[in-house]
Amino acid sequence: MASGAAKLIPSDPEKVMVIRSLTSTIKIFSVPFLRFGRIKLGGRGTVVQLASGNLAVFSPVALTETVKKELSLMGTGQIKYITALDQEHHIFLSPWHEAFPDAKVIAPETLPAHRSKQNYPKIPDENWILFKKNQPQTWKVGEEFDHEFDAEYVSAHQNQEIVFNHRPTRTLIQADLLFNLPATEQHSKAGVSATSGLLTKLFVGINNTKGEATWQKRFIWYAISSGDRAGFNRSVGRIGGWDFERIVPCHGDVIEKGGKGVFEKVFGWHLEALRKGQ
Repeated sequence: MASGAAKLIPSDPEKVMVIRSLTSTIKIFSVPFLRFGRIKLGGRGTVVQLASGNLAVFSPVALTETVKKELSLMGTGQIKYITALDQEHHIFLSPWHEAFPDAKVIAPETLPAHRSKQNYPKIPDENWILFKKNQPQTWKVGEEFDHEFDAEYVSAHQNQEIVFNHRPTRTLIQADLLFNLPATEQHSKAGVSATSGLLTKLFVGINNTKGEATWQKRFIWYAISSGDRAGFNRSVGRIGGWDFERIVPCHGDVIEKGGKGVFEKVFGWHLEALRKGQ
């Protein structure tokens, strides 16, 4: 782990992690997370049991003894896939790779170099499955995985997002594409309010899905997508064409119902621009 990461995560994740099942095949692991060491964004790992029995891990959190026990309860399959949903969600990749060295590591093409600059341990080249910009043929993982998941590499996002839709449960799994703050569940065992602190209040005020979600729409339009808005629009359009009901964000509470409508609201300006050919 890079030296700067320690101040972002809980010192004893075992004590503050909230673990629950969303469906019979999906389990989430929610923990406190402090952006810049101050803003309460929360963090969340998601584990999906495939029809084969093997497990796919998304945005892994600390690999505690309790997490290991919970994984053992999710059938008899192997940890086959470990995914960094973007180039920022990789803090715990190394311990997971060490524990499950045969697992494939799914990530945006930028991540190996990004990790090297931050002095993270090297993951062998043969373990990587890297999604590459404008090469949808690389957005494939393997038959058992691809049979259940839609995938989109939002390379126009500044964090290099990969978004997945688990078709059998209609569950969208994503990292920083959409926030649903405050991170109530993720900070529920931390002994502090998920909205305390001036910077947290400001960030919650911007990155929520309440009402018209105007501030989050502005933030995504004018900041997140400004570098390549046309490319961002195309990715949002493809994701918007998927069938999903639930959204599991890495930051903020899970949207259990009506997720498709929330997505269309938050990205309404992008979808409208796409329809106009912009």
